[in-house]
Amino acid sequence: MNRIDLRGIGFKDSGIALWLFPLLLLLVFFFFPMGSIMAVMFSRTDIIDLGQIWHPLGFTVGQAVLSTILTLVAGLPAAFVFSRFNFPAKGFMRTLTMLPFILPTVVTAAGFNALLGPRGWINLALMDLLETSIPPVTFLNTFTAILVAHIFYNIAIVIRVVGSAWAQLDPRLEESAQVLGASPLRGLREVILPLLKRPILVSALLVFLFDFTSFGVVLMLGGPGFATLEVSIYTQALSLLNLRMAGILTLLQLTCTIGITIFYTKVSSNQTVPLFPRLQGEGTHLPRTWVQKVIVLIVMLFLFLLQVLPLCALAARSISRLEADRGERGEVKTGLTLDFYQELFINRQQSYFYVPPVRAMINSLFYAGVTMVISTAAGTMLAYAFVKKPWIKRWLDPLIMLPFGASAVTLGLGFIVAFNRPPIEAGSFPMLVPIAHSLIAMPFVMRTVHPAISSIPESLRQSAAVLGASPRQVWRHVEMPIIRRAFIASAVFAFTISLGEFGATSFIASPKNPTLPVAIYRYLSQPGAMNYGQAMAMATILIVICGISVWLLEKLQGEKYAGT
Repeated sequence: MNRIDLRGIGFKDSGIALWLFPLLLLLVFFFFPMGSIMAVMFSRTDIIDLGQIWHPLGFTVGQAVLSTILTLVAGLPAAFVFSRFNFPAKGFMRTLTMLPFILPTVVTAAGFNALLGPRGWINLALMDLLETSIPPVTFLNTFTAILVAHIFYNIAIVIRVVGSAWAQLDPRLEESAQVLGASPLRGLREVILPLLKRPILVSALLVFLFDFTSFGVVLMLGGPGFATLEVSIYTQALSLLNLRMAGILTLLQLTCTIGITIFYTKVSSNQTVPLFPRLQGEGTHLPRTWVQKVIVLIVMLFLFLLQVLPLCALAARSISRLEADRGERGEVKTGLTLDFYQELFINRQQSYFYVPPVRAMINSLFYAGVTMVISTAAGTMLAYAFVKKPWIKRWLDPLIMLPFGASAVTLGLGFIVAFNRPPIEAGSFPMLVPIAHSLIAMPFVMRTVHPAISSIPESLRQSAAVLGASPRQVWRHVEMPIIRRAFIASAVFAFTISLGEFGATSFIASPKNPTLPVAIYRYLSQPGAMNYGQAMAMATILIVICGISVWLLEKLQGEKYAGT
């Protein structure tokens, strides 16, 4: 038996090779680029304008704090409704709230552009009603647009984290408080909220981290008047070619995000919710009183207006022709059309530098596929290594989380500085794109697969080995069936992360081989109804792909909600 134990009985016991590959990936493609940024920063002697540091830092912190507060205000009532009530289409609405979270930020911007932009549905309707040529609603390039977009894609975090914890609370706690004379509001304030304090803090920290590192939303919806650290790094590096200032901002941003990530990891690792034996679904019921019905109705209406309406406006805009194309003469044909989708495949101007949008779509799918392979392999290897050698997890886990905290823009800038000569040169070495995406997706894969691997009893592996199974057979026939759901879910998530990544890709993707988010940004930045319509068409395609991914993730997780 001792000999059997030493043989390892499976994939997880292949020793140092399990964590060596992920560590090398991290050293070569994260620490080396970050070190290169620091080297450039300290080697230059340009004059430093402190205003270029404190202004974006102050705005970044301020908008992140305000966005987090507003997201909690909007998300906590939704978490309450999903955790305590059953109602028609509950499962569908809960799944739908997850879709904006995984959508690329450029799609978020495109959705609000289609609804509230100068050529959006609301402005077009008001201009027709008021008989004016000036859009009455100014939404783009405002601080309000940044806040609304942050709530749009981060409210799902509050609903999932706080709602899941709320659903696990024993409903008899609330009933006991009411029996003792407490009103529902007092029971919520003095019994429920203290128990949910840690989940609320965890969700707030995660929302703050995403808002702090926001790039695409601020760049596309905020406009030139607003600049976070991320946008300032992008501007200093690519527009002003001031690598020293970009390096200083990168170091500042990296220090802040690492601190937030460490605090988040510490808080989330201690998250506990008191549980008591109860029947499944015991804490949920149909809305009984008119107050409960009104609360459910208001929350669902708010979620529809916030999250569903912009996406519907985007999809409708992709099949509607409402104005003349650039340079078009004569009578303008309006109404429903599929021209924007057909033009994705055509180079009508026969331009040498033209890149068909369909090429961007193929690039995105290819990069996402490669990312899925790299990140699932590296993340699964790490998960096995952490199960086999817990001491490795103590020092390697924080390192693996660094790319997640560093933000994509910082990573993209590091790639440009570090890899600037053959054979690996940013812009001409396409594999850098999926490698950058893999660094971001790898922590998610590891955290998804690790619990499933940890749940496998060692006795199963030993029994299979005693019966003559080789380590490979044990992994294939014993372990893989157990972790299959988690493995596939992590692969789908990695695929979706790569598909929507915009920050790092905007730095390192070749102009001849853009991804779909980069192409959408380019087309939205160009005048003309055709360019605008093609951007809407590409964004709609991304919504469909991400929607399928969300459906697969929900199905793999096996979550079933009452009322579906």
